[in-house]
Amino acid sequence: MAREFKYVSVPTRSILQSFVSSNKSDVYKCHSVYDEVFVNIPYACSYSNAAKRGGTPHLAVATEQGTVDILNTAKRDDWDVEPQRVTVQPHANGVFDVKWSPSDTLIATASGDHSIRISSLSPSVREDDRTLHILRGHEGTVKSVAWDPAYDGAVLCTGGRDGGICLWDLRAGERSTDGELAPVLSIPRAHDLQAQGKPTKPKGTRGKLTPSVPLQSITHLLYTDTHPYSVISSCSSDGILNLWDVRLPATNTRTGSKRTTKQHPKPLFTSADPTTYSGARRGRGITTLSLGSGPTAALVFALGIDSRVHTYTLPSLAPLSGHATSTGTASAPDAPDDPHAYWDARMKSTSFYVRMAASPCGRWLATGGATEGRAYLYDISTAGRAGAIGRAGWGAGVELRGQTGEVGAVDWAEGMLATCADDGTVRIWRPDVEVSRRCREDPEEMKWDWAWSTDA
Repeated sequence: MAREFKYVSVPTRSILQSFVSSNKSDVYKCHSVYDEVFVNIPYACSYSNAAKRGGTPHLAVATEQGTVDILNTAKRDDWDVEPQRVTVQPHANGVFDVKWSPSDTLIATASGDHSIRISSLSPSVREDDRTLHILRGHEGTVKSVAWDPAYDGAVLCTGGRDGGICLWDLRAGERSTDGELAPVLSIPRAHDLQAQGKPTKPKGTRGKLTPSVPLQSITHLLYTDTHPYSVISSCSSDGILNLWDVRLPATNTRTGSKRTTKQHPKPLFTSADPTTYSGARRGRGITTLSLGSGPTAALVFALGIDSRVHTYTLPSLAPLSGHATSTGTASAPDAPDDPHAYWDARMKSTSFYVRMAASPCGRWLATGGATEGRAYLYDISTAGRAGAIGRAGWGAGVELRGQTGEVGAVDWAEGMLATCADDGTVRIWRPDVEVSRRCREDPEEMKWDWAWSTDA
């Protein structure tokens, strides 16, 4: 009889408290393509899949000027020359998301120019020929892109500010006369409850105007292996997640009739809204989704603009957070205690540019912050368990502070974390117990060479 493997819950907060970043060798600048502009703000970043498995830590950094820098963030000695970076410019507008294909041979970029572009990173491809495909199907800024792991470099999903989700197959699909590819499946108004046949707020009485409902922008898409061909989506207006089977057709032909009618696809699962915490009158949108792994497998984490990381289970998307168990802590006597949410009094994720990422080991979570160059780390190794103690214990944040302005995009590779800020820099953080100890013992001397984590 096979023995069932179980993960042992060991606190790792002390490792998070040892994260440091060198001012001399761990800071990368996003160079402007315009002479009159000195700062090029990074909007998104993504480590390669190989980097998450311990390979060369190649980091793709997408910027407001439409460029993508491919950085090698391997550890180097102080003042060593930065390894040669590769820079591509698939767009002339801001790039809001960038993702590596499963084999790391392609990158997909989502832009404010309403398009998605697929670029090759092969050194044998000339710079002018790097853009292989241009995808158009959204009527607004494209906010998120996700590759299907089952079809390497061939199938991907995108979500946009128009509220729609598009599925693309680079092997097929209709092309326009100028070579642009159309989606093979579109889900318009993917988070519009009325379009899904669900009750909405009552209409106004006769003679009174009611404001129109704004489009629920798609903020993030995530493939999951808990259900074949399934994609999870989040939106800007509330904490409701939808799980879609992207094989479902967008049209329906009635039996015995040649007439084809539009049929709005229905999600397989729809979550409740944990952002309506303690009876809040309206929901708060989600900026980012992240899948758990290892000890947090079968969980989805979602960063909300309520400045909390919420926890959902798979495949049902049932939220674990949003249920208060008691009220008050010594540090925040008026704060409700939610054992399945991660947050800190100083963490502000009130901007949709602030992102979140889970580590490859599944034990840690990093979020950006909307103010003062702050990012936060959380130990999530006991997430979703009945005995988890949330923010009162292992869930309390560890603060990283080494940049200025808003810290937006973050991502993990094996053994390191990248944070991107409005000052146009990318900073790499690594655990180092000895350097961390010296920083705490002599902060005035060490601050010239290092930034380090502190208890939030």
